[in-house]
Amino acid sequence: MNTVSSADIRQTYLKFFEARGHTIVPSASLIPGNDPTLLFTNSGMVQFKDSFLGLEQRAYQRAVTAQKCMRVSGKHNDLEEVGPSPRHQTFFEMLGNFSFGDYFKREAISMAWELLTQEFALPVERLWFTVFAGNQRVPADDEAAQLWIAAGADPSRVLRFGEKDNFWVMGDTGPCGPCSEITVYLGDDLSKMRAAGVNSDDPDYVEIWNNVFMQFDRATMQPLPRPSVDTGMGLERMAMVLQGVRSNYDTDVFLPIIERTIALLGSDVAHYQAHFAPYRAVADHSRAVAFLIADGVLPGNTGRSYVLRRILRRAAYQGRTIGFERPFLAEVIETVIAQMGLAYPELRQRQQFILEATDAEERQFLRTLTGGITRLGAVIGQVRASGSAVIPGEDAFTLKDTYGFPLDLTQKIAAEQGLAVDEGGYTQAMAEQRARSRAATQFKRGAEAEVWAEIDLPATTFEGYQHYAASGRVLALVCGGDSVSQAVAGQPVQLVLDRTPFYAESGGQVGDTGVIDAPGGRVLVRDTQRPVPGLIVHYGTVEHGLIGVNDMVDARVDAARRREIMRNHTATHLLHRALHDLLGEHATQAGSLVAPERLRFDFTHNRQVTPEQQRELERRINAWVRADTAVEWEVTDYQAALDRGAMALFGEKYGDRVRMVTVGCAEQEPRARDQELEHASSPPDPQLLTAGVMCSRELCGGTHVARTGEIGFFRIVSESSVAGGVRRIEALTGVGAEAWVDAQATTLRDLAGRLGVPPAGALDRLDALLGELKQRQGELEALRAQSARGALESMLGQVQHHNGLAYLAARVEAPDATHLREMGDWLRDKIGSGVVVLGALVGEKPQILAVVTPDLVKRGLHAGTMVKALAQLMGGGGGGRPDMAQAGGRDAGKLDEALAQVGRLVAEQITK
Repeated sequence: MNTVSSADIRQTYLKFFEARGHTIVPSASLIPGNDPTLLFTNSGMVQFKDSFLGLEQRAYQRAVTAQKCMRVSGKHNDLEEVGPSPRHQTFFEMLGNFSFGDYFKREAISMAWELLTQEFALPVERLWFTVFAGNQRVPADDEAAQLWIAAGADPSRVLRFGEKDNFWVMGDTGPCGPCSEITVYLGDDLSKMRAAGVNSDDPDYVEIWNNVFMQFDRATMQPLPRPSVDTGMGLERMAMVLQGVRSNYDTDVFLPIIERTIALLGSDVAHYQAHFAPYRAVADHSRAVAFLIADGVLPGNTGRSYVLRRILRRAAYQGRTIGFERPFLAEVIETVIAQMGLAYPELRQRQQFILEATDAEERQFLRTLTGGITRLGAVIGQVRASGSAVIPGEDAFTLKDTYGFPLDLTQKIAAEQGLAVDEGGYTQAMAEQRARSRAATQFKRGAEAEVWAEIDLPATTFEGYQHYAASGRVLALVCGGDSVSQAVAGQPVQLVLDRTPFYAESGGQVGDTGVIDAPGGRVLVRDTQRPVPGLIVHYGTVEHGLIGVNDMVDARVDAARRREIMRNHTATHLLHRALHDLLGEHATQAGSLVAPERLRFDFTHNRQVTPEQQRELERRINAWVRADTAVEWEVTDYQAALDRGAMALFGEKYGDRVRMVTVGCAEQEPRARDQELEHASSPPDPQLLTAGVMCSRELCGGTHVARTGEIGFFRIVSESSVAGGVRRIEALTGVGAEAWVDAQATTLRDLAGRLGVPPAGALDRLDALLGELKQRQGELEALRAQSARGALESMLGQVQHHNGLAYLAARVEAPDATHLREMGDWLRDKIGSGVVVLGALVGEKPQILAVVTPDLVKRGLHAGTMVKALAQLMGGGGGGRPDMAQAGGRDAGKLDEALAQVGRLVAEQITK
């Protein structure tokens, strides 16, 4: 066999199929974009799943990929095998060629044979091929067997296996079919090669390639109209075969990483050979960590983030077992990036981010590892002293909760000591802790809130009512669900300051964004939340440098964005009051969104707000804006605020002291009111004053403009129903509202220009055109009906007879099922006594209709039975009543064949 590099194998595979009409498609992310049921991309076909299901059309019908894959969970749980096993990995590359209804078995097998025996020069005498042996539902795949033999395979080395080994399914529904696997014999003595070694645990036999032939519909096991091909070749296994070694870890895929680990540790090859499992685990896990972080996953406590944390911490622990006493993984990963960065550029593009995130997580783990191991040693001592061989689940949970030990790490250390872990007790302890946490903090939302609830911090001082910037001190940082002392460039981070100008999302108002500058770095804040009462948490990413606990920082809100939010928030209050006055006091807030680009207001009302009412709302609010009324706020007693007419929202929780926001209000002192009018940019609408609309008073903790004139302009852009008795208004203010109006005016001018009239006459001209269109449509429908009737009358000459019974089977043109039924009814009435079966393509799908006259129904003819049999011929199903039935199929090419069977079915039913 030739010795070739893994990079050469990848390139040879891609170029071989590209030369045969395949499009080279880049690897998809490890995070599946089209399958929420998968934690990670675990095969090459994942990115093409919608193509195989017929849900997506691509610009090519042949594809070839080198796909990065992860198998660490679900049915592909290989994590514990990584290290001890010579061929198991978490991360691997899958080479694959795919046909989406283009070529099938003959071409796939021919190309596979050529690639293996000519390009890769594998000895033919070492190759074994397996095909599906068949079962009660699906025949044996003799075609694939004969194709391998025709290509040059020894018939004695073409083996047949059952469904477990050689039949592939995507799920309970969808495409499925037989597969054909290629196995290579690696033994030194060909005379010892035997069929029993294939698909066994014998290490002399290694499966290198699987060709899946998607041939059937899983639901019906009927042949697919366009069969497809999905293949997968493990790059690392192929490298093992072509490089003449017996372990994936002895190939050029892993040896540079292992050699780097040896160099960093200062050990030697003898040490590696004596402790190969930890070295191999580090090599595999460093690749997984690098690629996961490159694809946007960061260590955490849930989902993909927890898998990454488990892998990274397992690697760190494995390193410790062979002698590392300091962080080392980032340095190992530098070798991974250097080795694979050319094939996967995202590794080089995100190198610094990958290295910093890895180092931060490893350092955090190592800080707790020593204490955790000491604690676990004490637990092991107690277990042995008690004569037991099982570590209690509660102790295992304490190790996870206090020291960050994943359960599988505790299990591994315990197994090295000949002990097991009580998994049931672990699960129970975790559930009890969560229950206690929920009981103590009913107000928390999710795991994120639990993290902050466990950190004892004082309430944050909010200075954003008066200022857009403030200085403060970092009290706490959280990365990946864990409290940390610092965060580095590229890391997502949550941080709490002792004081901040950032408003945390509340009462419908979105959280602020901006920047936080520390002495050594900057954080871009993308959101601000309040996960637990009193605590303002800034969510962002370290843009450069680092930020640490106790750093003095300068926090600055995006002032332009905040001003847009304040305009919309104050406008929401004005809208609320205007709705009260116009629709009635029942029209109270049921939800809201106050964002920089728009506002959304839900309110209780049981009917549509008419266009006229919407215009009146706009008129009132814009008059209030032009009045440039002051917006004031004060902190007062809850009951005192209610006594003064402040609106409190149903379901909201208020303390004894509340913040009340007031706009206008007739009860102001006359002198104060006169001052308001003096400051107004234009005289207020007298109708507003007499109606009392210029008074809004609400309990609100949000941020607002100083005067209503800052809103600029208010415009409603939509009104809709949200739920029973709840309506929604969406609106714009300021520049956004002006731009919307300008766009509407431009549209009107363009439309009028196309109609050839002034804008004022566009509506009349459009009404006239719609009237003409309706008239023409009526005339066209009458012509269609006349034409169809003529076609149907000509069909009467096609009526056939069987023993005096009249029947008609014909293919017609029908736009939909309704027209098809109308045709059937007309022909039935014209025949008087008989059977009419019509077929048509409706939306490119075959449809069958059968109608039977009442006298023949009495004689035993059944339209539903007839239709069911015809639909099956087209790969579909259906049925119906004895006198009328309708069904559809999948295969349009079978429609004429089905109609040709009508005479036979009529004869069979009459005979019965």
